[in-house]
Amino acid sequence: MTITKHCMTCQTADRILGDFIGTMAYETSHHRVEKQKLKCGFGQQGVCCRLCSNGPCRITPESQKGVCGADADTIVARNFLRAVSAGSGCYIHIIENAARNLKNIGEKKLPIKSIQTLNRLADIFHIKEEDPHKIAYQIGEAVLKDLYKPSYEKMELIKDLAYGPRLEAWEKLNILPGGAKSEVFDGVVKTSTNLNSDPVNMLLHCLRLGISTGIYGLTLTNLLNDVMLGEPLLRKVAVGLRVIDEDYINIMATGHQHSLFATLEERLAEADVISKAMEAGAKGIRLIGCTCVGQDMQLRGEHNKKVFSGHAGNNFISESVITTGAIDLIVSEFNCSLPGIEPLANEFMVKMYCLDDMAKKVNAEMLPYDFEDDRDICEQIIKASIASYKERRKNVTIHIPRNHGDDDVLTGISEVSLKNFLGGNWKPLIDLIVAGKIKGIAGIVGCSNLTAKGHDVFTVELTKELIKRDIIVLSAGCSSGGLENVGLMSPKASVFAGEQLRAVCESLGIPPVLNFGPCLAIGRLELVAAEIAETLNVDLPQLPLVLSAPQWLEEQALADGSFGLALGLPLHLAIPPFSTGSKLVTQVLTEDMKNLTGGQLILEDDIILAADKLEQIVIEKRKGLGL
Repeated sequence: MTITKHCMTCQTADRILGDFIGTMAYETSHHRVEKQKLKCGFGQQGVCCRLCSNGPCRITPESQKGVCGADADTIVARNFLRAVSAGSGCYIHIIENAARNLKNIGEKKLPIKSIQTLNRLADIFHIKEEDPHKIAYQIGEAVLKDLYKPSYEKMELIKDLAYGPRLEAWEKLNILPGGAKSEVFDGVVKTSTNLNSDPVNMLLHCLRLGISTGIYGLTLTNLLNDVMLGEPLLRKVAVGLRVIDEDYINIMATGHQHSLFATLEERLAEADVISKAMEAGAKGIRLIGCTCVGQDMQLRGEHNKKVFSGHAGNNFISESVITTGAIDLIVSEFNCSLPGIEPLANEFMVKMYCLDDMAKKVNAEMLPYDFEDDRDICEQIIKASIASYKERRKNVTIHIPRNHGDDDVLTGISEVSLKNFLGGNWKPLIDLIVAGKIKGIAGIVGCSNLTAKGHDVFTVELTKELIKRDIIVLSAGCSSGGLENVGLMSPKASVFAGEQLRAVCESLGIPPVLNFGPCLAIGRLELVAAEIAETLNVDLPQLPLVLSAPQWLEEQALADGSFGLALGLPLHLAIPPFSTGSKLVTQVLTEDMKNLTGGQLILEDDIILAADKLEQIVIEKRKGLGL
């Protein structure tokens, strides 16, 4: 196990990063987690309620109900639904902004990067139009119209986007969502003081939120971004802190909304901007990816090679990126932008801009994104980055660990590029699974945290254990940042795979861990699974496919997880979602869900036992298919 431990920092699977953090004179999340090791047991179990002034109440063996009479089952379910509602709201905000951008592209007749995806969406939405800009406008308008429906009107596009057998299952359970924004609103209202006290009703609402989150906030957002930013294309890239080049003016991007950077990417590549940067003493201006927006830029990096330097890593590397001294400006537009970057930005004289009020940082200048015309914003960012470079570079020391990360990562993987690589259909992959050369598929998805045995530790070690058992891993989210920086997304990582999977990887020249990019790409994994299931004429729960979000962090991850359960898939978590204080909620999520959707929550904090359980499910699913 390649883990390093310093006396004042948490463990990390990324040894080189750990060494770098361990020698710096600045506090980061890796230091603060050590000071926060004492956790509230009531909070961990989800049995603390602070919704009214009679509280906060906490459930104990001696006091089994709050002042209002709410028991552990009600309190846990209420807290869980409120968290899922917040997480879903984040994703719906992202798809809403993406749809507004696409609509504006259509209205203003701006460049469309993927006519192929545009036409794919036109077919899905039954749009009969020849003009691509009118198609773009109509798609954006249709998405917004669906998002804004009241909760008592079912979303319409879902019938064209969801996999048929799953749609039927959701209709039978009566969990098809109404308007996505209204579902979030209802989830918050339902969990307020002295309203809903039915745990099962609240858990079913979580499934509705999971469906609207997954189909719209994940799957559909990717397709809209493909139209605006270009489809992912397979290529080899470098990752990690090594991608930072001090000879350039460097803008660090954090967040989840890649389309908000589209115009800036194009502008930075233009000759007059490069000329201005050279006048300041730099070779040009580049974007440094951090968090999921960096993963998305990396995914589509073939379209912006001149200005995208590379992806440094996930959210818990962002502080280290600043301490290299080579970042001249930070532009944030959504979550995973840690508050911890703020004091470091001050220390290293780095100006911060926020494009979205939802992610306003305390010491950042608000620069609201203009959906009608964002050119002025681009000019302000360019001007500020050049001024910062000229002002700060003479006052800071540059220290970039050139050995951090990897230089041979396969990226650009999507449901389209992977299928094209396989020859235009899924038969080669299915044949490998049928032959047992690939035992099954595991989606290792979601966040990074510092508590499931340390930074990326559970993610990396579980992945190694699964590929050793000939289970290929598909990754999306901050988990991808951790896996790629330790070399598991390079073809050379085939040495960690079992004999059968290793032979497959070596013959195809691919890694045993496939990088689908940002957390939004969980929607791409759903598309892959649905297309494979359709080819086999089975429902999703029948596939030898398991999910794990071993180091989930945020409420968005709980919305992702609700989507996975609605899809009928087994979902492993290393850390319970603050639910173990209720026997009923735990029973529904871990056992009863099998009879509702086919899904199942697996709670296991031991890496080997988790791998054992996931492998056993894969074997059982294979038997169910006669394999």
